[in-house]
Amino acid sequence: MNDENLKLEDLLSAKSANEESDRIEYVAIIGAGLMGQGIAQTISSSGLDVLIIEQSEDIIKSAELALKKTMEREIARWAMTNSEMKSILSRIQWSTDLNLVAECDLVIEAIEENLEKKQNLFGQLGSIIKEECILVSNTSTLSLTKIAEATERRDNIIGVHFLNPVPKIPLVELVKGYETSEKTVEIMKCFAKVIGKTAVEVFEFPGFVTTRAIVPLLNEAMHILLEGIASAKDIDTAMKLGYNFQNGPLELADQMGLDRVLDWMENLWNALGEPRYRPCPILRKLVRERKLGLKTGEGFYKYGADGKIITEEIKQVIK
Repeated sequence: MNDENLKLEDLLSAKSANEESDRIEYVAIIGAGLMGQGIAQTISSSGLDVLIIEQSEDIIKSAELALKKTMEREIARWAMTNSEMKSILSRIQWSTDLNLVAECDLVIEAIEENLEKKQNLFGQLGSIIKEECILVSNTSTLSLTKIAEATERRDNIIGVHFLNPVPKIPLVELVKGYETSEKTVEIMKCFAKVIGKTAVEVFEFPGFVTTRAIVPLLNEAMHILLEGIASAKDIDTAMKLGYNFQNGPLELADQMGLDRVLDWMENLWNALGEPRYRPCPILRKLVRERKLGLKTGEGFYKYGADGKIITEEIKQVIK
């Protein structure tokens, strides 16, 4: 065998080794809320093993039950089989031990939209994860570069914004921080394909594309309701039939979680100072009363055990 053949074999071997090291097979998700559950279901559905970390066993039990109920509703709609649900759940491990992420190839942060809490978490993760592990934030409005300041692993940090409901929305936004490497971006593009998502690259800016565009619509719909121009049902019907939306803005806000929507609005309002992001009083009232939408059974609408809207809608009065 001549020298040229030897060099070619070495190159092919090195390429194969690099591809092997870049492969993501074991994913950790920090946070078992609505988004964390949806991300876990999506990744597990693609055949990958998932570890979900939460703060307490009580939260884990509640999240496990909620995830199972969500999939059972899909089974009732003939959108999933019982065997598929069992297969998905079998690949999901639950724990309160953050140190278990040491074996993961990818760690996704899906905690509340709070910069300090995200920085504290990333600071902890930096000393636990293996060298090649990629750290992901699912932030919707915060600066990825600021989040990354908490760790020395800034080249391996990227934002991946999943939209709710995660298993049904075929899009993710890839947000590159100031020091995110091109290799990290390329690996996450491949990962997005593996889990059945189309990835769009966006520049780091509060709200990126999807959150920045949808928040003013949700806010305006809430003001229309507050001003008594139309009922929640009629506002949503007008937008669905008039603009071919799958869900009306108020129903969509309920599905996203009204506390989460309020966090987005407050972060955008604080960052940009533009009136269209200032939260409507009706939203603050509902969150204060812990009427957070679908996940609590009441928001702009009331919901039955099956997750469907109950015909009687709530009359909103600001006190």
